[in-house]
Amino acid sequence: MRNTIKISSIASAMTLCLGAVACSSSTHTTVYDSDSGVTAPDGLNAETTNEVSLLGQTKLGQTKPKIQSAADTNTNPIRQTIQQKAQIHSEAHRIIPPSYSQSPQSPQSPQIVLESQFAQEYIASSQTSEKYAEIPSTSIVKVSDQPTSTFSIDVDTGAYSNVRRFLNAGSLPPVDSVRIEELMNYFSYSYDTPEDIETPFSISTELGNAPWSENLKLLHIGLKGFEVDNTERAAANLVFLLDVSGSMNQPNKLGLLKSSIKLLSKSLSEKDKVSIVVYAGASGVVLEPTDGNNHRAISKALESLSAGGSTNGEAGIKLAYSMAEKNLDPDGINRIILATDGDFNVGISNIKTLTRLIEKKRQSGIALSTLGFGTGNYNDHLMEQLADTGNGAYAYIDTFKEAQKVLAEELTATLLTIAKDVKIQIEFNPAVVSEYRLIGYVNRILANEDFNNDKVDAGEIGAGHTVTALYEIALHSDDSNRNSPLRYGNKIIDINNLGEIAELRLRYKKPDSDKSQLISRIIHSDDVIEQLDQTTDNYRFSAAVAGFGELLSNSKYLPDFGFPDALSLAEGSIGADSFGYRSEFVQLVKIAESLSDYEQPVSMR
Repeated sequence: MRNTIKISSIASAMTLCLGAVACSSSTHTTVYDSDSGVTAPDGLNAETTNEVSLLGQTKLGQTKPKIQSAADTNTNPIRQTIQQKAQIHSEAHRIIPPSYSQSPQSPQSPQIVLESQFAQEYIASSQTSEKYAEIPSTSIVKVSDQPTSTFSIDVDTGAYSNVRRFLNAGSLPPVDSVRIEELMNYFSYSYDTPEDIETPFSISTELGNAPWSENLKLLHIGLKGFEVDNTERAAANLVFLLDVSGSMNQPNKLGLLKSSIKLLSKSLSEKDKVSIVVYAGASGVVLEPTDGNNHRAISKALESLSAGGSTNGEAGIKLAYSMAEKNLDPDGINRIILATDGDFNVGISNIKTLTRLIEKKRQSGIALSTLGFGTGNYNDHLMEQLADTGNGAYAYIDTFKEAQKVLAEELTATLLTIAKDVKIQIEFNPAVVSEYRLIGYVNRILANEDFNNDKVDAGEIGAGHTVTALYEIALHSDDSNRNSPLRYGNKIIDINNLGEIAELRLRYKKPDSDKSQLISRIIHSDDVIEQLDQTTDNYRFSAAVAGFGELLSNSKYLPDFGFPDALSLAEGSIGADSFGYRSEFVQLVKIAESLSDYEQPVSMR
């Protein structure tokens, strides 16, 4: 007899009030341990817990903020826009979030009247219990000290849609949520497409002036994966691992998750197999391997799910790998897609322990990708690390439109890996280049000796994926050294190579191979494009996104570059924008510029 699991649902109610009438709601109490990264369930001592309700996050016993009228709100355009959204529905559905400030106790923080659903989204986005890994600042490297730079590629996009979620809710994102490489790689770029799978990706380079300094250059590196039509890809053995714990009991979590998985399944065919595993306090199989075109069965299984209980992510991951191994297709795609808010609070919840578990399992040829959902208790750090370790990609689904992008428009790239363990290494010529700085990829840096070591794991490229990286470099000829000159420093001059700026080297493995292949090319001094307006849209738009990310990160390296500069650069390089993603980015820059007038980015470390 097939084992079944019963998942209880958590009912919640909310009394909406007008004027100075008090509001009441059922609450769910959680506490976040910053050292362990664990969110504990109900029942903890009141002195150490936070009350989380639709009215925001306030300490137990703390007086809720005084309700103010719409006339008392700040006249900033962004605030006015949010207020207009709030007044679309009946005036009888208005509630008050604590403030736009990160500190609910701040008496100077203006209160804003919001319609209930929009307020919930805003309040959730302001919660300080979300988990982000610290992102160290990049550094300027002297070429005479270290001429070589090595890093793993990254095709994750989760940081961009997460940043978008904060901005659309009227708040600057936490500093540590901004991974610049994920912002750049959210967008596709018009790089040359490889003609056959034997050359799994193309390489493009462009060298021009940096938009934020006339004395610096930008080296733009672009990769484009071989494109495979969804109808031509190999059969897929997919296991959807779905979180149905109590923390997922929100429309923008389990509700959006169901819609997203249904959307993905519509692109599958009879050659594909789909299994669904769920986990809460316990885990179980709700759909045995089913033909991918049996949309009715898949939809019925999804609709049967409800949320309740604690979150035993470890048990779910183990069961999902067991299902994938049982139905392993040695000639096809074998992938687990984990969909959750990452709020693991039962079983193994330590990131290092979980990643060690996944490291062992990926040897079987089963990849693990992650889809993040929700706000308030979201664990971005866990989602990114699990996908990186599982040879998969991480995406954050904040809207159904984002699900359409990741799971429909980019389905083949999401499922089909065409090159694995892709590493990039640059060796700069110390006779020509004085300094360099890699923008982003801070948690993808590799030791230089790891480049030739095939046992060292690196990132994967999916079919049709584009990957973009930027180096900011200073040339001796521009007299732009930012480090103090050394009295006893080595002066290396090689008159035979003065025409070369750097050598670009890439290593990758084919999906069915454990031995890497090497590609290299020289970047010449006469490749520099002196006028910014003569560079490609790819170059300028990626620079705009990188500059935007640096501004959100409070970077110290762009003293004369602001949101208006990023906006102008982006507006002039939108180019072909079939799905409107670049135009949407322009609007986000405008929102960030307005928010920066009265709010500073904060760290959630």
